[in-house]
Amino acid sequence: MQPRDFSLYGAVDLGARQAAVQRRQQAAESAGSAAPGDGSVIEVSEQTFNTDVVERSRTTPVIIDLWAEWCGPCKQLSPVLEKLAAEADGKWILAKVDVDANPQLAAALQVQSIPMVVAVIGGQLVDGFLGAMPEAQVRQWLGQVLGVAEKMGLAEPGSGDIEEDEDGGDGQADQLPPAFAEARAAMERGDMDAAATAFEQELAASPGDPIAKAGLAQVNLIRRVSSYDQARSRRDAAEHPDDVQAQIAVADIDLATGRIEEAFDRLLGVVRRTSGEDRDRARAHLVGLFDILPPRDPRVTKARSTLSSLLF
Repeated sequence: MQPRDFSLYGAVDLGARQAAVQRRQQAAESAGSAAPGDGSVIEVSEQTFNTDVVERSRTTPVIIDLWAEWCGPCKQLSPVLEKLAAEADGKWILAKVDVDANPQLAAALQVQSIPMVVAVIGGQLVDGFLGAMPEAQVRQWLGQVLGVAEKMGLAEPGSGDIEEDEDGGDGQADQLPPAFAEARAAMERGDMDAAATAFEQELAASPGDPIAKAGLAQVNLIRRVSSYDQARSRRDAAEHPDDVQAQIAVADIDLATGRIEEAFDRLLGVVRRTSGEDRDRARAHLVGLFDILPPRDPRVTKARSTLSSLLF
């Protein structure tokens, strides 16, 4: 399960998107605020998403159930999720989103069909599932989610309290692998070189680690975009459509600002128009951008399929 950050560095910056949605809707009548239930299940709206989901997920995993009143399979799945949330006793929170009442939020989450379930851990979106899966499979998926949460350093409620830590530490930091702790701290202070080094060290020790792989890809994207003159890059790409580097730069900028499909389509266009070294360069960069999103993200799946048809 591979996370993608949307809280700080913007590859799929749902927090920023939500803020933009709210600004665009200031003149419109806002929806009512969500009314929390007993704490294990909450109703979430476009207005409360950042607080109730993004911020809450920094300490407790949040499972999002995207549903609608007319959806028959939703009525099968939702009671299962609510039952498991109650059993979890605070280990994770179920956030219910009515897609009809919150169309902008559904669009930001790339909802294509419902029921759709995704997890948010530490401000990051984790791969989810579509459809009304049986309870046993939902339990299995939740186990994977909690495993990712543990690896990302989210302890169970109370387990990281200073008062309960006999060693006098905070508990949570001890659970987080040193490389991830270093990378997180480096990103928070804006030191992308140090963050990259930490992720590279983790990958050297665990070459297949999906979190480290996605983290390094994201850091490298941030470093590249920060070096671009964005206005000039867009002008160069428009004036020189055959300049592979110019197209790569704008694809990076688009991905970093949430225009994911535009970024993929731009590089697919380069692959389609070019051959030899230029084509291979565009292909390799596009594949590198895929690493930033979950492998089963529908936009990645679509772009991979198109790339395959272009190459073969």
